[in-house]
Amino acid sequence: MEQKIIPVEDHQLPIEKVDTHAIYVVEKLKAAGFVAYLVGGSVRDLLLGHRPKDYDISTSAKPEEIKKVFRNCILIGRRFRLAHIRFGKKVLEVATFRSGDPEKEDLILRDNQWGYPEEDALRRDFTINALFYDPSTEQIIDYVNGYEDIKRKYLRTIGQPFVRFKQDPVRMLRLLKFQARFGLEVDPDAHIALVECREEIVKSAPARVLEEMLRMLESGAAKPFIKLLNEHGMMSHLLPEVAHFIEKEEEGADIYSYLQEIDRFFQDPLSENLERPLLLSSLAYPLLQKRLKTHFLEREQIPHLGQIQNHIRILVSDLFQEFLILPRRLRYSMQNILLGQYRLTPFHKKKTKRKRIPKDSDFHLALKFLLLRCCLEPGLKKIHEEWQTLYLSQERPQAEEPKRRRRPRRRKRAKKN
Repeated sequence: MEQKIIPVEDHQLPIEKVDTHAIYVVEKLKAAGFVAYLVGGSVRDLLLGHRPKDYDISTSAKPEEIKKVFRNCILIGRRFRLAHIRFGKKVLEVATFRSGDPEKEDLILRDNQWGYPEEDALRRDFTINALFYDPSTEQIIDYVNGYEDIKRKYLRTIGQPFVRFKQDPVRMLRLLKFQARFGLEVDPDAHIALVECREEIVKSAPARVLEEMLRMLESGAAKPFIKLLNEHGMMSHLLPEVAHFIEKEEEGADIYSYLQEIDRFFQDPLSENLERPLLLSSLAYPLLQKRLKTHFLEREQIPHLGQIQNHIRILVSDLFQEFLILPRRLRYSMQNILLGQYRLTPFHKKKTKRKRIPKDSDFHLALKFLLLRCCLEPGLKKIHEEWQTLYLSQERPQAEEPKRRRRPRRRKRAKKN
């Protein structure tokens, strides 16, 4: 394994675009006597001309040693022990160099075996994610020929792809993610291994898979990612109801239309981000419309809100019961957003004398989803403006300060005679 040093004159990674807090963490670890580099996605994104969403740091310091260096540090994880260093709302992830056997097929359940930089590079998933960057020298350290792969936009696994996907099936999602985000050419062996190993995805921790899915919905490349996921037969293992719906050309187009609008939101730096329950609602809303049409409208019945609420609960349960299980708060917010659409745009056309803002903490999200619908149905803009004006005019009560609990008074002990 040959170490390659790429000087700044060759790679031209702009250090002025590197997060200053990330540089501070690297330099402070070095000052404490440890080896430390920026690694992974931030280095890859900067070399590809993209703005990194987060910065990861690898170091020779063990988690407990990192915590001693930084007061604003917490340690997380059992399977993969990490340090999180907070700067306000920003979190930098710091990991100790790991070692592992890249040729062993067994599913990785724990990954806390410390190692050296070259070992850490070899245990990573793709060559483009295994580059180290030293801010003090502005050099890139490459053990896996990842820099050349980035230059030719080539996606290649480190080691045998079949083995690496068996070790950690989430790597298959990441392959499709990078293909969708950056338009990379996929190594033929990796593509074949993905098709052969796709059923292995259900062996992954559902929480990790859900997080990867949510990150992709936030990436600005949700539409191509979901298309690739479906084309490679992985959607049927993760969200079978959505996969079945997409297979029907006319209905599947509805989901892709919402995903395209979501991508436009995230690609526009001036747009505010869309919350996660709202993103998941974009996958569920076309299915809900279809179910309500089949159960009620085709029979010339107008459902009331209670009936719609029941159908929403059943739909969300059907969508996320096989493998991906939503956290309770995310599930409730999603249900409230969907139900809110039929408060904002009810089936019946009766004119109410006065619109009222419901006492629902997720109503602002329902209103934002209506704005998303306006992109596809411009006729809804006037309705959105009316509700938005009313919502902004309402005085929302300030959160009450929690009441202090009084300590119970201690009973005086009777004096002994």
